[in-house]
Amino acid sequence: MKTLYLVRHAKSSWKYPDLSDHDRPLNKRGKRDAPEMGKRLLKQHAVPNTMISSTANRTYTTARMIAKEVDFPIDEIIPNSDLFHADPSEILDTVHRISDAHQSAMIFGHNPGFTWAANQLANLQIDNIPTCGIVVISFSIDSWAEVGFGKGELVFYDYPKRIS
Repeated sequence: MKTLYLVRHAKSSWKYPDLSDHDRPLNKRGKRDAPEMGKRLLKQHAVPNTMISSTANRTYTTARMIAKEVDFPIDEIIPNSDLFHADPSEILDTVHRISDAHQSAMIFGHNPGFTWAANQLANLQIDNIPTCGIVVISFSIDSWAEVGFGKGELVFYDYPKRIS
């Protein structure tokens, strides 16, 4: 059994128009939401064995904030530039490269690719994963290389504005 956490980055700032899209930071709401979502994960004992993040500033910052809340070593977050605006097949390629020593993996990235990937992996119909939204999908497999579209089961779906 493998468990995949797909996490969209927290809300980013458009305050600095001279910054590239890759370099945009989190805004005030994003800085509030990321730790909150980490706390929600911890309450559910949802702590991954590995974390992989897009190298975009807003995404890597989200990963670090969530890692802190779930007591995951920040220096063990794996930066992956291929996740910056990745499509579902690129996300799947990243998943296939995860070490089978890990039973669970949390990947941080961007829409629309993450919404599309979640829908394809677990036959879901999510219109849009909101900022800092988390989709958790389980797979009855032994190797990450076996993950494929339509093979997953939704475990849970949460986002900051969802009422618990």
